[in-house]
Amino acid sequence: MIKEAEIKETDRSDESAAVVPRGNARGFVNYFKSDIVSGFLVFLIALPLCLGISVASGYPPIAGIFTAIVGSIVATFVSNSELTIKGPAAGLIVIAIGCIEAFGGDGMTGGWSAADTAAYRAALAVGVAAAVLQILFGVFRAGILGEFFPVSAVHGMLAAIGVIIIAKQIPVALGVTASGEPLELLRDIPRFVAEANPAIAAIGLVSIAIMFLWPWVGSRVSLARYVPSPLVVLLVAVPMGLGFDLLHPHSYTLQGHQYQLGEQYLVAMPDRVLGMFSEITTPDFHALAEPKAWTWVFMFFMIGSLESLLSAKAVDLLDPWRRKSNMDRDVVAVGAGNLCVALVGGLPMISEIVRSKANIDNGAKTRFAGFWHGIFLLLCVALIPMVLHEIPLAALAAMLVYTGFRLAHPKEFLNVWRIGREQLAIFVTTLVAVLATDLLIGIAIGIAAKFIIHIANGVPVGSLFKPGLEVIDEDPRTVRIKAGQSAVFSNWIALRRQIEQMGLLQQKDVVLDLSDTKLVDHSVMDKLHEMRSDFQQQGLLLTIAGLDAHQPLASHEHAARRRGLARVRRLTVVVEAGIEARLEEEFLALGATGFTAIECVGAGRRQIAEGRRRPVRCVRMEVIAPQDVCEAMLGFLRREVMPTHRVTACVESVEVERVDHFIAAGTPAVEPELVETVG
Repeated sequence: MIKEAEIKETDRSDESAAVVPRGNARGFVNYFKSDIVSGFLVFLIALPLCLGISVASGYPPIAGIFTAIVGSIVATFVSNSELTIKGPAAGLIVIAIGCIEAFGGDGMTGGWSAADTAAYRAALAVGVAAAVLQILFGVFRAGILGEFFPVSAVHGMLAAIGVIIIAKQIPVALGVTASGEPLELLRDIPRFVAEANPAIAAIGLVSIAIMFLWPWVGSRVSLARYVPSPLVVLLVAVPMGLGFDLLHPHSYTLQGHQYQLGEQYLVAMPDRVLGMFSEITTPDFHALAEPKAWTWVFMFFMIGSLESLLSAKAVDLLDPWRRKSNMDRDVVAVGAGNLCVALVGGLPMISEIVRSKANIDNGAKTRFAGFWHGIFLLLCVALIPMVLHEIPLAALAAMLVYTGFRLAHPKEFLNVWRIGREQLAIFVTTLVAVLATDLLIGIAIGIAAKFIIHIANGVPVGSLFKPGLEVIDEDPRTVRIKAGQSAVFSNWIALRRQIEQMGLLQQKDVVLDLSDTKLVDHSVMDKLHEMRSDFQQQGLLLTIAGLDAHQPLASHEHAARRRGLARVRRLTVVVEAGIEARLEEEFLALGATGFTAIECVGAGRRQIAEGRRRPVRCVRMEVIAPQDVCEAMLGFLRREVMPTHRVTACVESVEVERVDHFIAAGTPAVEPELVETVG
């Protein structure tokens, strides 16, 4: 375990010694001002999101507040993650509302009923069981299992969750009661617009506009960037709700249609000071006797743990001091928090990336910033519950629509496409499968698609789970680890453990030799890049060797690599003698790594047509280069040479074993066209 004390470390970015803040007693005092300020700013973001996520999950609104409060206290003293905020997250909405519906509830649809209460208590029991599994998961140091899932399938699952959130929250933002499967809800959006309650839709649409436009405003107005968009939504939506008099039931008529307004469109909160304690609800453990309960236990456990691990790792990369969280300990903290909140009526929690990023941006130094954000939430809900009651549900739905859009942003598709076409296929397959089925089946289909693509790329079935490692001690300070036939997501855990054991634990440099592998997939390339940073932080080196004969499937540095021939271009140019030196110089400047020039004699079409068949001295030049370099050389010939000199140029495709030999140093890798290796 890492000793919780202030230590001196070297910041490699400026090579100056800097004190690394730690969340101990001294850190609480030394960084009190920065942590409490950040905690307050994160509280402003967390308050509406906790309420909105809770309502969207089919839980009472205050359940999300319970989760954030308990998470801020438990995680502060259990996890060693300094800047990660624990709380309810949009990524678990789909599971939570699915669990509620499986036990006969419908959440906020049609008001809160006895059936909703029974389903809510059953979901709390499911939460307790899932929390126990999470604690055991961390205690037995199984946090590394989060490394198993392929990156593209996980991103596809998160994008699908974003689409589902949008589909379920659009009716709420428009003041329409609706239920059904995600694809049905998406299909019915035109009907929701036609049936919208104009007053509620006005609040929802204005709130959506603020959520989408405020980041643009913040990029142009310096003061606006310090005001979180959820707070701006509340400052606009609450007065609009009061203007429409949502606190009192009444109706209004517009264009011959009568519409109802009232408190059903507002957040339901306790109506007295400290009334939050009357909202504490205990689990109904009888629900665990039903077989269907364990499906949801597993989903909460698996998806919640996976999302939490991914978020915690992402926050570590954003940490200005590059402090590393113990992932097993972090899972224990999340499990302990979930156990506590499920016993009092709260939503499941995870390590939450959006609030954690805000925590970092607001200058937090230690874990006590998260603690203070929970204290502010506690004071707010305990002392001014009626103010929270004035928040329109449409405003909260607008925040979740924006959150869903960010999860399924079109840029996600473009980013995955840049990593490789096969990654986009896995991403889209997972997304569609989740929308058509559920999270578990959807991500299983995504993983199956990944396996099929790997086998199609020549990976032997026997090496999918066993990397076939060989360890060679090269010298007292360096060890070489040679992988077998593949290095892919499904055998990554064994590979990672070997690298950690021989390198980080024994304080040795590691050379990872991948020369014998037929495929190194994107997930492994991405995780090796991350591990290289871990080695650098300990003053060690992780060297990736043996990829010279592997061709990237895309131009991205983390794209999968497959051993095989790559198709490039061969440009052949015949020019009159005397200008070859100029061409050589220009071709090298455009990115050629070499050339061949041969003196020859010959006659061209024009000479033969004019009856001058006597051969003249020429120079034949050949350059092998990637397609973009070849296009640049042809462009130069057309612009600068052909108008004044006789030139014959032709281009053909050729296959090479080592495409890197034809890429100039400092030039981004191009996307080669791969073909199968013969023999």
